[in-house]
This record gives sequence, structure tokens and C-alpha cells, in this order.
Amino acid sequence: MNDDAQEQPAETPNMHSNAGADGSGAVIDKKNRWPLLLGLGLAVVVIVGIYFLYEMFIASLSVSTDNAYVAGETAEVTPLTSGRVIEVFVTDTQPVRRGQILFRLEDADQRIALAQAQAQLDYAKRNFGQSLANSDALGAAADASTTQIGAVQAKLASAQAALVKAQTDYNRRASLAGSGAVSAEELTAAREALSSAQAAEHEAQAGLASARASSVSARRQQEASRALIRGANSETAPQVLLAKAQVENAKLALARTVIRAPIDGVVARRTIQVGQKVENGQAAMSIVPVDQLYVDANFKEDQLGKVRSGQSAKLTSDFYGYDVVFHGKVVGFAGGTGAAFSLIPAQNATGNWIKVVQRLPVRIELDPQELKQHPLRIGLSMEAKIDLTSKK
Repeated sequence: MNDDAQEQPAETPNMHSNAGADGSGAVIDKKNRWPLLLGLGLAVVVIVGIYFLYEMFIASLSVSTDNAYVAGETAEVTPLTSGRVIEVFVTDTQPVRRGQILFRLEDADQRIALAQAQAQLDYAKRNFGQSLANSDALGAAADASTTQIGAVQAKLASAQAALVKAQTDYNRRASLAGSGAVSAEELTAAREALSSAQAAEHEAQAGLASARASSVSARRQQEASRALIRGANSETAPQVLLAKAQVENAKLALARTVIRAPIDGVVARRTIQVGQKVENGQAAMSIVPVDQLYVDANFKEDQLGKVRSGQSAKLTSDFYGYDVVFHGKVVGFAGGTGAAFSLIPAQNATGNWIKVVQRLPVRIELDPQELKQHPLRIGLSMEAKIDLTSKK
């Protein structure tokens, strides 16, 4: 017990040595407290200053977003004629060149239609030749009618001369009938001859009128026939041109049974199989132009105040990581925000309203050479950063 009593006082100085100089028990002495507070405040001021300088001279010179995706003008391949698929030469993911055959349709109906159109063309040419011959024949008939008029006129003159002679003979015999120098029979014969001459003269006049009418009719038929062929030949006649157009239409329908790639790109979403019946305008596949892709970057509306078309941009893709940097330029802005063009647009005029910052798609054109070196695909995620100090 004496040993314990002697050890207890020895611990008291150590306990007092851990307390503050003022005996308050504080961890930091009062004389060191203010320098530390001043240092902490100075550090806060420096951090705020650095942030302010960053925002003023670095962050304010560009805008960026990770809400950006690769897009492109995809070409839809649709046949322009109906038919059954007999051959398919490509599959999904396969690169194709413009004009390359993608698939073929059965063309039996189109070949028959082409043969019919060519037959119609031959018939039209022959029909035009027949029209030429008919025109020549009508001209010859008109000339014959004109010649016939002369013959009828001569016949009328002969009939008129015979009528004059018969009239003279009858008048002379009629004047002598009272003296008994002419018999009744002779007078009757002279009267009948006069009647016959008058009838012949009337007949000749009617024949002349008929010949003239026939001549006029023949000339008009000739003119109508010439109107159909005037200024044309066997290659430029209207009916021939119409038949040629039908032949070209049939050839076009036959050519459309072979479907070719409209652009360079990669085949995607192929939906047809051999033996399938496809209709005019039915989507068969898509072609993605991988060398003409662009990026739609969806910036917040409060980021776009200084963004202009023509400004340069740098982009990185999750596909390649930050080691590959794409360069592009702003080419335009969408006509409305994503919310405005959504399937169910927001109804801000109804109910309780909460403001939501909208995003506007900005189209950024990519460098074709960089796309060739590092191909992208539609829908890939991108990070876009626009330099606000670049060309505007």
C-alpha cells in the first residue's frame, strides 16, 4: 500500500502536461489557432480564385456534353416493282459500293411486257407506212377525179350540141307541119329526138356535178390523210413515239427487277429472303453511309448562347476511348428541342409546372478522313466539345 501511495502523485504532472497552456483542455493552443484559420481561409480564397479563373479563361471558351450520338442519312432500299425474290447477293454488315447488285426479282412478266411493247412499236411503224401509202392513193384518186371532170365536161358539151341540133330539127319540122310538107310521124320522131337530147344534156350536167363533188371529196380526204403524217417520218410519227415510250417503260420495268445499291455503305436491317414476294415500295434493307456520318450533340439550352455554325469541335467516342480524337465543325441546329418533337410532347400549359432545362440537337460534321481511319457506326455514344473562340 505504501508503494501505491508513492506512485500516485508521480502521474499527476504528466496529466497536466497534455492540457493547453491556459488550462482549458483545447487541442490547439490559442496562439496557433488564428494562423491556422487564416491559412484555411487563404486556401479557400485561392481555390475560389482558381475556379473563377478557370471559368473565366478556360471553361467559358468552350461548351461540352456527353449527350451526343453518331447519326447518318441512312438509305432505304425499296424495289420499284413487285415480284418474287430469286437471288440475294448481300447480307447484314457487308460493305457495298454504289451500283452493286443487291438482289434480283423474277422478271418473266416484265420480259413479256417488253416483247409486247416492241411488237406495238413495229406495228406503229408499219401503220405509218400504210398511212403514207393511203395518202398517195388518195392523191391519185383526187387527180383521177380532176381528169374525169374534163371528160364529163366534154360529154356535156356533146350533149348540149346534140340538144341544139335536135331543137333546130324539131323547130324546122314543126313550122312545116301545117303545110303538109312534113308528115306527122316525122314530126313525132323529131319531138322524141329533142326529148332524148334534153335528157342526155341533163344527165351530162348531173355527171359533171357528181365528178366535181367526187373531186372535192377526194382532195379533202387527201388533206386529212396528209395532216396525220405531215412533218413526220417512220421514227417521229406520234404513234411511233408513243410505242417507243411504251418500249422504254417496259425496259425500265425489266431493269428494276435488278436492285442495286444507291450509295456506298454497309448493309443493315435486311428483311428479305429468297422466294419472298415483295411489293412496290416495300423496304428490303438499309445502307448506312459509314464515310458520311455526323454527330447530333444535345446541348442544354443555356450552353448555346455563343455557339454558331462553322465553329470547330473535338469529339471522342466510347468505342475508341480518349486516345482517338475526332475533329468536326458545327453545321446547324435542329428546328426544335427534343421534347417538342417527342411522340408525346410536354403539356406545359396544364397542371402544376416545373421548369426543366431543354436540350437542342446540334449537328456536327465529322472529318471523312478520320472516319475512314477510325470507322464509326450509327448510335454510338460520343463526347463533344465546341470551341467558342473558333471561326464563326
